[in-house]
Amino acid sequence: MQLLPENRILPINKLIACFNNTSATYKFYWLLSIIQQVEAGKTMILKKELFATMIGNAWYTINYFQVSFGKQDLFQQKIERLRKIEEISVDLRRDEVIRILSNSENPKTLQILTSFNAQVPHWFLSPWFPKATKHDIYKGSKEFKNLSPYELHNEFISINILWFNYFVENAALIKDFCYWNLAMFLQQKNPNVPDIAGKLIKPAFRNNLNKQRKFWDIVIEESGGSVQCIYKNCPLTVNNYAVEHFVPYSFVSHDLIWNLIPADRSFNSSKSDRLPQMELYFDQFFDLQKRAIIIIKDKQPRNKFLEDYLTIFPSFKDLDNEFTKEKFKERILPLITIAANNGFEFLQ
Repeated sequence: MQLLPENRILPINKLIACFNNTSATYKFYWLLSIIQQVEAGKTMILKKELFATMIGNAWYTINYFQVSFGKQDLFQQKIERLRKIEEISVDLRRDEVIRILSNSENPKTLQILTSFNAQVPHWFLSPWFPKATKHDIYKGSKEFKNLSPYELHNEFISINILWFNYFVENAALIKDFCYWNLAMFLQQKNPNVPDIAGKLIKPAFRNNLNKQRKFWDIVIEESGGSVQCIYKNCPLTVNNYAVEHFVPYSFVSHDLIWNLIPADRSFNSSKSDRLPQMELYFDQFFDLQKRAIIIIKDKQPRNKFLEDYLTIFPSFKDLDNEFTKEKFKERILPLITIAANNGFEFLQ
């Protein structure tokens, strides 16, 4: 099936074939990085810049959302090592990560960046040079033999002008093609992790929780001051609490009301993306959610946030009875377990 625009000269089928039988993420990020550099008008691109761009593209997916790339994929391990070597924050912008790595002279950083050269640049061209050795691919790429997309050199690649024009004209579609294939690949490695596609790019901004806050304002007001932070056991008032994700946003990647509760502001800022221990906090979490359902259904039966519960419970009409501690725990516990297996730490 043709997933990219055809071209009367270029063998687009070979570009599509680059992702056949892929066992690691390198090729996805390599092509993405080439397209991004081409969009900046470059036809001669330093490999170091491309390797830094690959890491920048994967930075948020690995370090913030902690998506697993699979045991055979060394890309993830290399990024984690670079984060420690260069002391780069988890949520730094992609362009800043690329700038730091591109300009780094740290021998350990340079060694990791150079390691990508052992596999990625030449094996990506395998569809143009089937069954060829690394040496033969380097040699064959010269003068763009077989209409290969770039020439390989020791320190840089040179883009075929025919492919350059195609890449520029279809940049958005090619990037979408990369992300779609990457999402399918990573979903296989993370079958129980929600919203893999939403974890490939750092969002420009996070949604604020002002509307969800109004939901919890009603609960707090109608509770007559009896709502307490489940973590610190201190009273909460309408003007003094934060809306908190029970299972971290960086894992669930949504703001559905069944995962949100009011919490002490200072605790919320310190909790970060750590996981709550179920034996310590779940009962109070459930009690607060149950109270919210009862109050909102009574005071605002058409409140749209009640519909959020339909993502985990089938019946809106009988939600009061359906929402039991046992059933809710069956939904929450697997999320906590999977997140922990993916490297999220627990609150101490």
